[in-house]
Amino acid sequence: MNKGMSFYKVGMIGLLILALIIPLMMINGLIQDRQSRRDEVVEDIARSSTYSQHISGPLLVVPYRKLTRIWKLNAESRERYQETVEENGRLYFLPERFELDGKVQTEVRSRGIYEARLYHADNTLSGQFVLPEHFGLGNDFENYRFDAPFLAVGITDVRGIESALKLDLNGEQLDFVPGTDVALLGEGVSVVLPLETGVEQKRLNFAFDLRLQGTGQLQITPVGKSSVVRVAADWPHPSFIGNYLPASRDVSEQGFTANWQTSFFSTNLQEILNQCPSSEVCTEFAGRSFGVSFISPVDQYLKSDRSIKYALLFITLTFAGFVLFEVLKGLAVHPVQYALVGASLALFYLLLLSLSEHLGFTLAYLVSATACVALIGFYVCHVLGSVRHGLSFGVALGILYALLYGLLGAEDYALLMGALLLFGVLGVFMVLTRKLDWYALAQRPAKPDALVVEVSHE
Repeated sequence: MNKGMSFYKVGMIGLLILALIIPLMMINGLIQDRQSRRDEVVEDIARSSTYSQHISGPLLVVPYRKLTRIWKLNAESRERYQETVEENGRLYFLPERFELDGKVQTEVRSRGIYEARLYHADNTLSGQFVLPEHFGLGNDFENYRFDAPFLAVGITDVRGIESALKLDLNGEQLDFVPGTDVALLGEGVSVVLPLETGVEQKRLNFAFDLRLQGTGQLQITPVGKSSVVRVAADWPHPSFIGNYLPASRDVSEQGFTANWQTSFFSTNLQEILNQCPSSEVCTEFAGRSFGVSFISPVDQYLKSDRSIKYALLFITLTFAGFVLFEVLKGLAVHPVQYALVGASLALFYLLLLSLSEHLGFTLAYLVSATACVALIGFYVCHVLGSVRHGLSFGVALGILYALLYGLLGAEDYALLMGALLLFGVLGVFMVLTRKLDWYALAQRPAKPDALVVEVSHE
């Protein structure tokens, strides 16, 4: 005859819960390894095709040579003479108005069980440059000599350019060439502009089409004094990123549309451009951007990682159910039986991880939870010696799995739901044991353990 619940047994159950941390940590490490492997495959696919894309520009660049006459003193004759010093530099002009219309189609590239999401963006960029009189140099204009101006567009990964590029400048067609020749833009394309370096103000209307392939993200730097960006895609799960959220957006199962509007007052790009060293990549200039990330709606590794964070709580609640049966029904459950049930609860997360890589997270969760509930329910029927008790325990366990899935899906309310769940379980435990004499519990004999078989020898 086994004894009822004792402080020694409570201590054994506590040690068992702590011991289960080891396999849970191993499974959590496996989740991290599989996630890292997935990220490596996605990176490898991007390396073979194209990385995420960032469009910066267009930027109008006017190279110059400034001639400065200085007076010097001849050391021997002590006579003064003039010498002309030449200083090389560039003037940068941002568009007065900038517009981008993009239509994006996505596709999936697979390698083994891993997938990467690529996109093809048909972009039309247009706007207007306003070059001030004397390029804004004022009376000092006569001391400058200008080389051919050019227009440069920064593109993070030029391998993604899928069509020939032609610039429409005031109705004239010009061909782009590879390279920006502007360090702060990085890689990209440029085109020499047939402009006479005169003294009059010039308005340059530009437009060009840019078909671009990328992986994961598409970002745009709003370079205009007034910028309007419109993006439409067939992907229904966008994540808007960067310094500015869309002014308006519409997301449906068929895809999304988003519109951004910015001005120099919100971006401060002109001042940032003036402060950027022309010979270096300007991270602050590139950082004034926004865009969209084509993320997967269900990241099985992220959800598996989140689910295992609740593992100890889940195991503790399950063991609390066993404790209730012991103290209320006078049943005896051996620590080994606790350990077997705890092991099956821990293996649920390994089963969930492995199945989610092939079935998707929702179906994998349903299959894994059903399998664990069925196994533990069958086992508990024999442990407690009652089919009714076993079925009741299985139903309660199934409810816990359903609540856990709800916690995973409600990220913003996970803390609230978890707190309410704990409070509810504690309340049920206190109500059911409100009349229990805990001092007499350790001395009370328990009902025979269902796994103890008495054999008589004649």
